[in-house]
Formats: sequence, C-alpha cells, structure tokens
Amino acid sequence: MPAEILENPLRLSCTFTRGTTSVLKVDDALNPLLTRELLTGLVYLMHPHGKGDSHRTLEKHKGTIDWFVAALAERGHQGGLAGLTRAMLAELWWSAGNRREAESRSLLAALDAETGVLAPDVRSLVGGRLYNRYPDYEPHEPYDEVAWKNLADACRQVIKETWAAHRAARTAAEIGRDPYAHGWTHENICWQMVHHGPATSAELGARVGWTSSQARYRIGSVHAQRQALFPGPQVMLAYQLLFGVYTGIVPDGIDDLGIEDLEWAGQATILLRYLKGRTSHESLTLSKKAVRLLERWLEHSALLRVHCPPELREGLWLRFEPSASGPHRRGPWQTSRAYRTTLAQWVNDRGVVDANGAVIRLHRHVIRTTFESHRDRGSWFGSRRSTIDPNHSPAVEGDHYLSAMTAAQKNAVEEIVEQAQGDLLRKSRPPMVLGEQDIAHLAEQFPQLVSELELDEAAIAELVGGQRDVFVASCADPLAGVHGPKGKPCPARPWVCLLCPLALFTPAHAVNLLRMKAFFARQWQQLPAAQFMAVFGHYAQRIDEVLARYDPAQLALATTEVADTDDEIPLLPEESTR
Repeated sequence: MPAEILENPLRLSCTFTRGTTSVLKVDDALNPLLTRELLTGLVYLMHPHGKGDSHRTLEKHKGTIDWFVAALAERGHQGGLAGLTRAMLAELWWSAGNRREAESRSLLAALDAETGVLAPDVRSLVGGRLYNRYPDYEPHEPYDEVAWKNLADACRQVIKETWAAHRAARTAAEIGRDPYAHGWTHENICWQMVHHGPATSAELGARVGWTSSQARYRIGSVHAQRQALFPGPQVMLAYQLLFGVYTGIVPDGIDDLGIEDLEWAGQATILLRYLKGRTSHESLTLSKKAVRLLERWLEHSALLRVHCPPELREGLWLRFEPSASGPHRRGPWQTSRAYRTTLAQWVNDRGVVDANGAVIRLHRHVIRTTFESHRDRGSWFGSRRSTIDPNHSPAVEGDHYLSAMTAAQKNAVEEIVEQAQGDLLRKSRPPMVLGEQDIAHLAEQFPQLVSELELDEAAIAELVGGQRDVFVASCADPLAGVHGPKGKPCPARPWVCLLCPLALFTPAHAVNLLRMKAFFARQWQQLPAAQFMAVFGHYAQRIDEVLARYDPAQLALATTEVADTDDEIPLLPEESTR
C-alpha cells in the first residue's frame, strides 16, 4: 500500500518495501490547506511514487512541512501554494538552512509535477539552483589502529559486564517470590519484574495504594534490577556498534534490521538481509563472531520482547528507555535509531580515545569505512610493505607516506625504502634457467647461488628431484617469507614466481611456462591495456626473458602439450579468462 493521507485526526500512513509501516500525526491548525498540499507532495516523494522508503525520510520531511507552514504563517501567508509568490518563497529560502531548503523544494516540485499548482515564476524558482548549497563532501577517514581497537574493546567490555549482571538478575528471579507477600528483597524484586515487566518504585507502590515517598521508603531503589533485566540504549549501542565493527554494514541497514531479516542456515550460519539506501536490498553471510554476537543480543533482549507492545517485538534493536519522550516515541520501548547525543554520551562515558589520546568522534559511517580498510588489508599478500597499500609502487608509497609523524609510520616508511631497494636489486637479476647438465652438477656449476640461498645437500637434492616445484619454477625456500609470513608456505600466485629471487627454472618447467604465457595472452584480450600492464605487465616481460634461455627444439616439443585453457593453471574464480 502506498503512502496515503488519513483523516480524523489528520495523519500520514506509509508502507515501506521491507513490509513495515509508519504513521505520523500532522497538526494542520496553522494552515489546513497548505499543510494538506505539502502532505500530498510528500506522498509523491515516498514509495512507490518516489525514492523515499524509510520512517526517517518520512519524519524529516514532516518536520520540514511543519517548518514551512509556520514560516509562511509568520510572513502573513494563510492560503495554499497557488497564492505563493516568488518573492515570498525566495525570502524564506534565503533564511533557511540547506536541508530545509532542499527538502521543501523537493516537496513543491513533487506536488507541482502532478497538479501544476504553482505559478510559472514560482515553478522556475523551485527548479533553480539552491541558495544554501550543501558543503562539499569529504570522504571519511578511517579510525587509527588504536581508536579501532579501543572502540571494539569498549563494546566488548560493556557487553561482558551487562550480560553478567543480566544473568545474575535472572538467576535471582528464579529463587524469588511475590514481593507483595514475601517482602522487597533483591530476589523478589527481580521476580516481580521478570513476571510483570519493568517498573519504578512509585509504580510498584501505586499498585497497593502507597504514595511515592512511601514506596521509596518501603521498597527502595529498583533501578539496578530494572537496568540489569531490561537492556537500555547504552547496552544496545554496544551490541550495535560491535556488530558494525564485525560486519561493516551501512548504518541505515543496521538500524532498520528486524528479526525477520535473520535467515538461519544451519546451527551457526546466518544470512542477513538488509536495506541499503542507495542500492536497495542486499544480503550478507555473517561471520562466526557476528553470529555469536547476535545470538547473545537476542538472548539478552528476550525479556524485553515478552513485555513490550506486540508490534515492536520484531525490531532487532529493541531497548527500554524510561526517559524517552517526543511526539513520535512509543513510551519507553524503542526500536528507532539512537540520537547523536546518545552516541556522543556513550563514547565519552567509555573514554574511547585515538592514538593521540583524544576522545574519538563516534560516527557510524566511519566504522564502515574503517571496516572496509581493514578488510582490504587483510586480503593483501606480499611483504610487510603491503600493510600500507599493495596497489602502489614503492615510489608512490614513499611520496604518500613520508609525511608520517608517528613512530610506527616512520618505521613503516623506512621499511618501504628498504623493500624498494630490494625490489630494484631483485628485478635487475637475470632469471636462473638451468639446463640438464646444470641440474646434475648444481653445487659445482652455481656455487654463488648455493652460498646466497644457504642450500644444504638435502635442499639441493629436493631441487634436483622436483620436490620443490611450484608450477612455473622450483623454489629454493618456500618458507623464506619473501611474499608472506616467514616460516609459512608462500601464498604468492603462480606468476609471481617469475620475478622471485628464489625461483629456479628447469627443463621440466617448459610446459607450464608456455601455459602461463598463453594465460597472459588470454588476459591481454579481455583486460584493458592499462589494467593488464598494471597487474601482469612485469611478469609477461619476464616470461619472455625466461623462455629465451630455453632450447627452441625443447619449446617446440612442449608447445604440443599446451591446450590454452584455464584448467591447466591453478586459478582463483576471479582470475578466470572464460
């Protein structure tokens, strides 16, 4: 059902694509005609007529309608949009902020597109440029390593402490009894709230006719029991922020999650469906730690769902806010997005600081940016230089990061310089291509090689016997850590061996070298030239140098074994040329 205007009382009802509904009450006392016209414009902005598809969008535009009607009333305008003049509208927008101006323009444009109610000069003004332009957008910078770790640790600490308190209160409730009959002990108060819902001392006393002062004297404070049993916004934020740290989902997608969006696929796997504002519905298979976090939150908030209004039980981020107020709030039970002031208070209370010791400015889009940054780095292979950016040459990395001021950054820059020097030396060396006679007398023919690589008799035997073959070459030491952590098997892709100083090319590798050359030819056909040269260019040049050292007759014989297909090479799915 699309958005529609309802009467008696005047309100706007909207159904969103995810199946949820929202109803906003509207006050038309100042100017009933203008209010209804603007509400009609809002209907055309919402799904399915427009792009608006969330309660937050509805709420923001409703606030703009209230502002627009009140501002025109102050200027003496009491009619509809047909009587609105260009001068009056221009004066109003000159004094407005960029958000109010942009939203009111969209409301007027949507209504006029359907009804043609605006005068021609007003219509041209509505379609013109903004008086109050939005500030230039700057991409979010990710949190530094210290801030990222401190944020996650603060969330885990809050969850650990509040979960322990919750479990203790539930255990106490199991041995408690009716406090009206057996006294107001801690266990009995917990029993009362578990069975009858959260309440204050005054509310508990009012049930038996006590005044507030009598209730406080006879019962005492019940805040600790209520807070332990019914998670509030501070606890919910800890779970929500840590969920963002674990998944990197956009903030609006996290805010709008419901329990129905969690699709269980087995005992420990959840397929999460969420709504991303720019690309509509998306899905994500959650990591194990994200699944465990959601399981803990569902258990932690289970008691909330027993006592809250039925229509709120499916909201994932349900919490209890005794002090919640406002025209669109449903009492103390909340599922909507937390206010920015609550976020600022949370991070200040937890003392989350960055590398400079300053309290961070908590922004949930920055959490997503930082997650993406860390995820990209986690997939890199190669030397420690890659902890900055594997897509940059050593020269570019130096230009970008030589201004680093922290000790860790300076050390990283020094490592970049060292790695760059090593790269230059490595690329200047000719490929080590061995003939049949060279293999038989490896130690005698290449004493410098044996000395540099510190090869013992066992290693030489493995090289000669083919036990150290890595597709296009034999590796003198797969655990050396040239392209990965030292002491662990090398993670490099097959073509990386072409430029590796540990690679030894023997006659047995001729076929695989030709298969790799054919793979480069297929990649050249499907990739733009610039992209091919950036990814495979150096390796394609190197393979020609290697093959030039082979016997032409041997290469001609090896060519007959090349089928020119991806099945001949160990490739990842994204590397396929099919």
